[in-house]
Amino acid sequence: MTDAPSDDRLLMGEIGAAQGLKGEVRLRSYTQDPAAIAEYGPLEDGAGVPRIEIESVRVTPKALVARIKGVTTREGAEALNGTKLYLARALLPENAEDEWYQADMIGLAVLDREGEVLGRLVAVHNFGASDLLEIQRADGAPNVLVPFTQSTVPEVDIEGGKLVLVPPEGLFEDVGRPGDDEGGEG
Repeated sequence: MTDAPSDDRLLMGEIGAAQGLKGEVRLRSYTQDPAAIAEYGPLEDGAGVPRIEIESVRVTPKALVARIKGVTTREGAEALNGTKLYLARALLPENAEDEWYQADMIGLAVLDREGEVLGRLVAVHNFGASDLLEIQRADGAPNVLVPFTQSTVPEVDIEGGKLVLVPPEGLFEDVGRPGDDEGGEG
């Protein structure tokens, strides 16, 4: 059994710990509206079996809580902990003009306005406020996070394999790295 994604499926969410005694689970949703994950119909597990049907979702202050069809006990819910939920790409709606699936953005080259390669997009994070792009720098310096806004990222070209970044001032400036001799003798 494999949990590896493929190009024809997208990771929609992941089942977490059991919630209560009657089979509910905590759910991490990767959809734009987290509660909308239940609207996609049966989801596939890592093996590609379409067996996970979300009957209901409720938002609590600490988590998204879901009821999975056929799961009525805590033990049944615990057995699903860590299950990744996938959907066939063909079942997803077409993107609007300025919308992209995050999975399609991972791996894009990150260029400045002049076309110089700054790095590669390795992840899209959201810690509650808005999306942040994690960029692996081309110069080998530590990865950086930048806000995913129109002013910071004025162009995304999935087909061209790139995005244009207007980084905050100083973010990609050369800085001393551990082991660099910064003027001292040694």
